[in-house]
Amino acid sequence: MPKRTPAGALYREFFSWVETIVLSLVAVSLVFTFVVRIIRVDGDSMLPTLQNNNVLLISPFLYEVEQGDIVVLNSHEDEKLYIKRVIATEGQVVNIDFDSGTVFVDGVPLDEPYINEATALRGDETFPQEVQPGHYFVMGDNRNHSEDSRFSSLGQVAKQDIVGEAYFRLLPFGGFGKVG
Repeated sequence: MPKRTPAGALYREFFSWVETIVLSLVAVSLVFTFVVRIIRVDGDSMLPTLQNNNVLLISPFLYEVEQGDIVVLNSHEDEKLYIKRVIATEGQVVNIDFDSGTVFVDGVPLDEPYINEATALRGDETFPQEVQPGHYFVMGDNRNHSEDSRFSSLGQVAKQDIVGEAYFRLLPFGGFGKVG
């Protein structure tokens, strides 16, 4: 005759499983809130580096913005997240020669093998301009199809508006790996 398990033991086992599942969900939620986030690219402003509908991991955790980073930022204009490259940090001077399509930071032309085409789209900001304290000058890699710091609608981005650095592409699987 099979041994019968007391009802109390079954309840303890059940609640042990429920507790494990709930704690796991809380841990995963905390990781995806404070350590990494998953976002989907919406648009072509970062071509050829990122394509529309790429899925990325971003890290907002203990992140210090550096020139050249690809960052995700809040746009207060339309409540969307934008993905752009940091061209200059506070105190640096940005100038753009729209005839040659060259971007200069502190008088030095940037080596930009990642851009889709030379910078011809002017925007409504004037150059040269110094990046304000606590702000960043950002641009899309698809320079002539990107609304970025060249436009007053976005302008220089405040440090608190940087959500995090885009550092890893999850999808499509063919592009799986570090974002650069």
